[in-house]
Amino acid sequence: MKNHVMIIMFVWAGCSLWAENIDPYNSGAQYGWSENTGWLNLEPSVGSGVQVSDDKLLGWIWGENIGWINLSCENTGYCGTVEFGVVHDGRGNLSGLAWGENVGWINFDPVVPGETRMNEYCVRIGDDGAFSGWAWGENIGWIHFDQTTAWSAQACVVTLEDLEHFADYWLQSGAVPAELDGQPGVKMGDFSVFAHYWLTFCPDGWRLK
Repeated sequence: MKNHVMIIMFVWAGCSLWAENIDPYNSGAQYGWSENTGWLNLEPSVGSGVQVSDDKLLGWIWGENIGWINLSCENTGYCGTVEFGVVHDGRGNLSGLAWGENVGWINFDPVVPGETRMNEYCVRIGDDGAFSGWAWGENIGWIHFDQTTAWSAQACVVTLEDLEHFADYWLQSGAVPAELDGQPGVKMGDFSVFAHYWLTFCPDGWRLK
């Protein structure tokens, strides 16, 4: 019954389905935690999860107790009416606002009295894709991403392991997992695509993990 309700809510919201690139190893690394609302899921089993890129976050977070959190007006086409979204500065620091219909605005770079440096309490994404830090909702308090735990959200990033896999496939004949440009055979065009993802974040279903 719960999943049916979620589907109805999602369709009713009129939102677009975005790909997601959270929890690349399917280890359960997909959550944030709030003392006041419980678990927040960046890769829900129904609907669209979170898509991380080098300049923004798209998609949705699902909270069992609070419903959907919208990370960008791009998800619903509302940007001409209400501009908001979570921004990525390309160096791992997030900022900007997300919106929850039931909880209001959530700030990914809150200003805290007494903080001594910029982005001290913001949500961050490390070189390994792991989320850390704090977001703040006026109506729900702190949301914590703790990179030291197994459950904290992790985005897919391209690693040396991926490079090794890509090189192995390049040396093979008809290596489909490394055919990234849509053309037969693994060649420079595929490497160009691979290099692009090295500098940004893996797409949904990254084949070289």
